[in-house]
Amino acid sequence: MTLLVLTLAVPTAEKVRSESDLATALVQLLPSVLTYTMSFLTAGIFWVGQQTQISQLERTDRNLTWIGLGFLFAVTLLPFSTQLLAHFIQLRLALVIYWLNIVMLGFVLLAGAQYAYRKHYFRGDDAEQRHTMSLLRRRIFVAQALYAAATALCPINTYVSIVLIVLIQLNYVLAPQIPILRHL
Repeated sequence: MTLLVLTLAVPTAEKVRSESDLATALVQLLPSVLTYTMSFLTAGIFWVGQQTQISQLERTDRNLTWIGLGFLFAVTLLPFSTQLLAHFIQLRLALVIYWLNIVMLGFVLLAGAQYAYRKHYFRGDDAEQRHTMSLLRRRIFVAQALYAAATALCPINTYVSIVLIVLIQLNYVLAPQIPILRHL
C-alpha cells in the first residue's frame, strides 16, 4: 500500500517560484490525491476482506498460498491503475481500467474463498462453513455489483462514477458502525 504514495509527485522547483505557483501546483495535484485516496481505501477494504477470510481458516495449503499471491499481484497493479486514472481522470477508459483492477481483486478474493470452501479449510462443521462462504460470497458480489454500477455511469461523467466509488468505499469503511449499512 505504501507504493501508492509514489503516484503523488512533489511539484518541481523549476515550476514553483512563489507561494502562488506552489498553490497552483498543489491544486493540480488534486486528481492524484483523490485517486490515491480511492486506491488506499480500495487496498484497505480488500486487505480487510482477505484478512477476514484468513481468520476463518483452520488450515491452508500451497495452492491457497498461490491464490493469495495472485491477490497480491492484483494489489501491486493498483499504483498503475491509480496513476492512469489520476492523469486521465476525465477519460472513461482510465476509469474502466481502474475498475478492472477492482474486479480482479474481487475475483481473486472469491477464488481463494471458493478454494478454501471446496477443501473444507474453513473452521466449523459443514453448516458453519456454508454460512461463512455465503457471507463472503454475498459481500464480494454486492461490492462488485456496486462498483460496476458506479463505473457504468462513466459515459455520463467520470466524476459522477468516481464520487459513487468513493461513497461505496466509505460505506465499506464505515458500515460496521452503522446498523442499517452493516449488511452491504
